[in-house]
Amino acid sequence: MDNSVLYLAMPSITEALDPTAGQALWTVDIYGFVVASLLIAFGNLGDRYGRLKFLLAGAVTFGIGSAGASLTDSPELLIAFRALMGLGGATLLPAGLAIVSNLFPDPKQRARAIGIFAATFAAGFAVGPVVGGLLLNHFWWGSVFLINLPVVAVFLSFAKVLLKDVRETHPGKVDALSVFLSAVGILLAVYSVKVAAAEGFSAQQMVVGVVGVAVVVWFVRRQLTLESPLLDLKLFRDRVFTVAILTGLLSLVAWAAAGYLSGVYLQTVLGFSVLSAAFLALPGAAVLTTACIGTAGVIDRIGKRAALIASHFFMAFGLVLLLFAGVTGGAWAFIASTVIAGVGYGFSFSLVAETAVAAVPTERAGSAGAIAEMSNELGNALGISLLGSLAALVFRLLGPDVAGTLDTTLATPGLSAADGLQAKDAFVTGLHVAVGAAALLVFALGILAVRWLPREEMAGEGKSEEGERGEGESETSGAGRQGELEAV
Repeated sequence: MDNSVLYLAMPSITEALDPTAGQALWTVDIYGFVVASLLIAFGNLGDRYGRLKFLLAGAVTFGIGSAGASLTDSPELLIAFRALMGLGGATLLPAGLAIVSNLFPDPKQRARAIGIFAATFAAGFAVGPVVGGLLLNHFWWGSVFLINLPVVAVFLSFAKVLLKDVRETHPGKVDALSVFLSAVGILLAVYSVKVAAAEGFSAQQMVVGVVGVAVVVWFVRRQLTLESPLLDLKLFRDRVFTVAILTGLLSLVAWAAAGYLSGVYLQTVLGFSVLSAAFLALPGAAVLTTACIGTAGVIDRIGKRAALIASHFFMAFGLVLLLFAGVTGGAWAFIASTVIAGVGYGFSFSLVAETAVAAVPTERAGSAGAIAEMSNELGNALGISLLGSLAALVFRLLGPDVAGTLDTTLATPGLSAADGLQAKDAFVTGLHVAVGAAALLVFALGILAVRWLPREEMAGEGKSEEGERGEGESETSGAGRQGELEAV
């Protein structure tokens, strides 16, 4: 909900705080960077020391960050408080998914529960812009962050009553160096990629990137030598798990980029109000929510393999429809795109989460869920930074060279009508290039899934009778075994 509101609120924030193009992108994607860099560490720590504690601490941190973001008066402080919100989010996501999976040990119930869990993200995406639009029509931009506080208050009031704490029965020793390496390596590597995409290559940027990659390699090599690794790399030996995690990454790359750029397109190019733009997003959000909840039923009918493959082509086709969005009259293309792509997003969100937690024993669900959530959050950050920067590059090359962003260009005093039209046309071209690239990535992964996912081992998984499932279902060791992965 918070991120979907932020997409629509960015024009108002840009007008109030006057951030640079880079600061505007950092405002949106710093949350995802912080979450992605800490998810693996916090997912494992939650498994070892108690997920409920991490949920409560994360909620408090998220609430403090939200309150601070609503009251800031500079782009730098807003970015800092968004980073603090990311710190809270990194504790909330894996612990929440792990607790949900622990409540439903039966594979079919767990799959449906995780589908509902994933649907709450889609529901937040649907409700957030409408609530945010109403707030922005009556209050200042900071009010969009205050909507988080009642949610946090209600959660803190009931979490200790309704939820039980779960941790590993025989936790291994926490390797502090691995925690440090995972956080620093991912953050430095992603930062380098983002700066290169937004500002071009430089000596400093390349040094940061090399250091980040080196730290990540060090982290991976260290996991192979530890008795209780922070990241269980054996899980990636399974093709279904690997394709699912890649799906989680690329689906969020596409979703985040399309959502961010479409929010600017609807308001600044087509001239819709924030609230009107929010209502235009409702049909797609409704389809996305329904697809998340219905994924388990679809798997019962066609199997996990077919559902996972179908998700890619639904997403790719939906993204292609955005190529028909123009400087005028493109609302229909946006609605059609979100509706079609929403089916694919819904399937992917549920399948990625369920596949991850099904691959491990219940007490390790937090760490497995962290891998799935990391792929999502990293995809969310990369989608906005890389594809958003790609769109910004196209705008700089084709625009009137008045300012770095469309909003700032159109707000320039004395701007001619011709320059205004050129700026809008340049932004739309950048939108087309970004979503076209996203569509190609998702389509390519769909082709890989067709060729790579094992038809024989995944056959029959959609059947509802226990006796018709793979014999591996009785195994709960979770060390990447196909039977447990295909239990649903």
